[in-house]
Amino acid sequence: MKRSVENLATSKITGGRRHPLRSRKKHRISRFPNEALIGEQITVTRKVRGKNVKTAIKTIDTVNLIIDSKAKKVKILKVLENATNNDYQRRGVISKGAILETAVVRLFQ
Repeated sequence: MKRSVENLATSKITGGRRHPLRSRKKHRISRFPNEALIGEQITVTRKVRGKNVKTAIKTIDTVNLIIDSKAKKVKILKVLENATNNDYQRRGVISKGAILETAVVRLFQ
């Protein structure tokens, strides 16, 4: 998706066209946010500025759960609550701080 250049489509009072001061640069391209959903794990890698690589998770089905200082990989059933955005909660998007329902049930007293 290309970004618009300000005042490119407008014309001067004299009828002349306005041209941008500089062209579009690849490092200024904005992308849609990557929102992790529940499903078989799929990761996306993309090239970024400086020959670096960024990885993002598209879908994931397991989460690391720590109980009594021991970590387990547990299957995710659904997203119960997501304080980031109400729309994320409806769509089941996983983000930092989301409360998930897992296969392991533990009662806290």
